[in-house]
Amino acid sequence: MHIPDGILPITVCAAGYATAGAATWYSLRKINQQEDPQAGIPKAALLASAFFVASWIHIPVPPTSVHLILNGLLGVVLGYYAFPAILIGLFFQAIMFQHGGLTTLGVNATMMGVPALLAYGLFQLRGKLGRPNSQFLTGLFGFLGGTLGLGLAATIAFYILITTIPANIDVAAERASIVTLMMAHVPLALIEGVFTAMLVVFLQKVKPELLEAVSSQRQPHPVS
Repeated sequence: MHIPDGILPITVCAAGYATAGAATWYSLRKINQQEDPQAGIPKAALLASAFFVASWIHIPVPPTSVHLILNGLLGVVLGYYAFPAILIGLFFQAIMFQHGGLTTLGVNATMMGVPALLAYGLFQLRGKLGRPNSQFLTGLFGFLGGTLGLGLAATIAFYILITTIPANIDVAAERASIVTLMMAHVPLALIEGVFTAMLVVFLQKVKPELLEAVSSQRQPHPVS
């Protein structure tokens, strides 16, 4: 689902960098408001590596194949660290394997990173129901977060690609191939939802602090 170089108009690429910059600023601002901003870095580095490798795991969905994204999972587990982790993972995918591109890095980061942040917000809603330690709710909202992350990313990619088809090619054939590719991501979204649910339920059992909402703010020092 990575959009490569040479596909999108320069105006779309520039807009992608602008939105990615804004999302990065927002994420880092929220991270820096935490009591220990560096506490989540090891976990973010680990899952950024998983995100980097996941794109090489292809799943056949006739008549095409798709690869894992795991952006919803990163959002659910990492919270605000997810966007910088995805941005870094995409950068290394682009320069090392030409998976995606540098001109489209901002678009790809926005397309995958913003849904990850929304997946995090959705996952934290389980606490609003008064049972944040419920394994059923943890699994349910993990599934919804994992599915939302990929599903929304695929929807954004579909909209961008379908609205920027060059007029000098067979528009009907290109539109049909884009629709086929995006429909193939529907079962993948469900797969990633199930995988995310299984992971968060496991973490709930063995390391529940990894799923705690990272929203504590720095407290001002009392003035004596």
